[in-house]
Amino acid sequence: MLSYASGHVVLQRLHLLTFTLLSLCSFFAHASNDTLLWGPYRPNLYFGVRPRVPNSLLTGLLWANTDNYGTAQLNFRHTCEQHEGMAGYGWEEYDVRNGGRQVIRDTGNKIDLTIDFVKTSGGQHGGNWAARIKGHPREDAPPTLVTTLIFYAGMEGLGELAFTNTDEEDGAVTLHGETSELGQFDISFEDSSENLLPYKTHPSWDSKPLDRPLLCSLQIPPDAIWQAKNIVFASMKSEIDGLVQQYGQENMPPPWQAFTIQQQPGPGNFHMVQKMFVGAFETDIQFKSVSGPAVSSESLTKSISGSSTEFKKKFKEVFEPLAPFTKPAYTDFSASMFSNLFGGIGYFYGDSLVDRSYAPEYDEDNEGFWEETAAARARAEIVKDPPAELFTSVPSRPFFPRGFLWDEGFHLIPIADWDLDVTIDIVKSWFNLMDQDGWIAREQILGPEARSKVPPEFQVQYPHYANPPTLFLIIDILMDKMSSPAYAASKGHIEGELRNLYPLLKRQYYWFRRTQFGDIKSYDREAFSTKEAYRWRGRKPQHILPSGLDDYPRPQPPHPGELHIDLISWVGMMSRVLVRLSTLLSEADDIPDFRSQHKAIIRNIDDLHWSSEHKCYCDATIDDYEDSVHVCHKGYISLFPFMTGLLPSTHPHLPDVLDLISSPSELWSPFGIRSLSKSDAFYGTDENYWRSPIWVNMNYLILKSLLDLVRSTDPAPPAAVKTRALKIYTDLRKNLVETVFKEWERTGFAWEQYNPETGEGQRTQHFTGWTSLVVVIMRMPDLSGGGGAAIQHGEL
Repeated sequence: MLSYASGHVVLQRLHLLTFTLLSLCSFFAHASNDTLLWGPYRPNLYFGVRPRVPNSLLTGLLWANTDNYGTAQLNFRHTCEQHEGMAGYGWEEYDVRNGGRQVIRDTGNKIDLTIDFVKTSGGQHGGNWAARIKGHPREDAPPTLVTTLIFYAGMEGLGELAFTNTDEEDGAVTLHGETSELGQFDISFEDSSENLLPYKTHPSWDSKPLDRPLLCSLQIPPDAIWQAKNIVFASMKSEIDGLVQQYGQENMPPPWQAFTIQQQPGPGNFHMVQKMFVGAFETDIQFKSVSGPAVSSESLTKSISGSSTEFKKKFKEVFEPLAPFTKPAYTDFSASMFSNLFGGIGYFYGDSLVDRSYAPEYDEDNEGFWEETAAARARAEIVKDPPAELFTSVPSRPFFPRGFLWDEGFHLIPIADWDLDVTIDIVKSWFNLMDQDGWIAREQILGPEARSKVPPEFQVQYPHYANPPTLFLIIDILMDKMSSPAYAASKGHIEGELRNLYPLLKRQYYWFRRTQFGDIKSYDREAFSTKEAYRWRGRKPQHILPSGLDDYPRPQPPHPGELHIDLISWVGMMSRVLVRLSTLLSEADDIPDFRSQHKAIIRNIDDLHWSSEHKCYCDATIDDYEDSVHVCHKGYISLFPFMTGLLPSTHPHLPDVLDLISSPSELWSPFGIRSLSKSDAFYGTDENYWRSPIWVNMNYLILKSLLDLVRSTDPAPPAAVKTRALKIYTDLRKNLVETVFKEWERTGFAWEQYNPETGEGQRTQHFTGWTSLVVVIMRMPDLSGGGGAAIQHGEL
């Protein structure tokens, strides 16, 4: 077996060139797609629009209630933040091709914002987009509430951008721009005639009247444009300092008049438009491509109405919840969850930090390897990989606004039912990041804006770290759709895309086999195959971050002879998908290898990981006598062979698996399946990240596997197993949906995980990534009552 470090020096230059070429190819493909070119693709912002073009136009929105000098600066909203005085925010309706509606309930600023965003295709440069922003004072707001709104546009790369017609008496403002990719365009601003403006209350009004927009143009280093809030504050500080000098601190104007940007329209690559409103307000921002269709406020109103109607109609067809979730409140909840997942799609472009030292210590071959690897990391020279792009949905806009490899497969499960081409586009975007060795970084932190949200110790990526290969789940779904009559017209297109992806899927699969192999021979383990065993690299005593199950209890101390049940299950899932895909694509030379590897993995899962003593699947390690022993921490990892679809419906261990899932003293709770057994000594200890909480993605895999088991006919499971699985499926589906729904109603948010004792949402707020799988779960069949009886008689 070749060591991990061998051969990589030669591949490194090829890998760097590949990144550049793939980025260029992908750019031209994206730029030609009208309906996907523009979007709120800056999900880290409450509202920020950009095209899927590197180094191009960035726009964003800031707002605040500036009625108090002491809190005004703190009140400015820009980037999504946790616990920032929000009663909830997010997309209530959203389609990435048409647009949607976002509502922001800002308790801190005593204002609710409704942002309608729509796109109209046409022309040669991706069409037009527009945003209608409405402000509604909350119940506790004073009638004279003053809200300041700042819209900015910055040009990161080559192009023109400047204000025109700034001296019009009606205050009309237009930004005119041009780039080679976007052509010529205008950004115009228009207010409702019913808006109220602040009264003149201070002599400073005469020098800078606020009954028309304030305009400011600056020249900013291109790589700093994303720091818009700091730029705004710097401009405001200059104004406030001037007011202090002119009027003194005892005679300052009201805060809303002082917290204003400099009035200096002119040349530059960063431009701001600031407006003041009293009470309720409405304002339009319209991007108009010169080559696109004509637009107006009237056409915007029609587009908003049409987009909403179209979304509701399609949502009813694709995701209308099934019993027992038939009340309108569940439909609103489901629409919001899906819209926030879909509205969390972002476009990222930039360099990334990678440790390409390929230190031999990273093979983790010696006892005490975690200390050796820590020393190797400390002396490694970190390089920046060339800029690359990624089109991806993010787990959480405030806390994880970037791409995560194992999250993405779960994100795409509902998206695949809504828009197949967007799904394929995202899958391709991820595989375009693969290096020549087959590695994709598990966390995509592209550029300084993305890095600003990540602690330094987590910014560097390591080419020997894996991550659960959940994109293979989507390949399975794409093959399912090929055989569905509903997708008959798309069959050829899907097959063509799968054929293009096939070499990359193979490459990643063999990268897993080569770099994450486990040792069978050195420890005289008895197994069907001497090759099929796997061990996560990147192990530390308390964590295996690459596994995705960060702090889940593992054997102590770490040992190079460890074998991990979750990893062999993931590799088994990959081999199963490749058996199916190679057969579908008639890749005759590959089919025998994939089949034999898959068979050996299935056999070795039982040979190496089943504990007859504990009646569950477990990790294995080497004890003080150099013997292989099981280390059993019952929980999610014990269910992995079942969750990844590797246990046939007649498998003898299925009754024990169902016992573990349904036991209240082990994994069952009224709110969902716990991550770790309640009887485990580590339950709820230390960080308690994966040591008790309920995670929706794992519960989804359990539910899907239960449903597959109940529906199995070739061969059919024993009647007792089917009856048991049906009961667990029905109860778990209801419990899990109710948990997420009730917390969404109570707090206004979806959450990263849920407390197994109370059902309360916890950890990351506004976690609309894989928690949005409840949309698919609510659409799963209701098998209680008649449905369950039909299953029992083999009718469904």
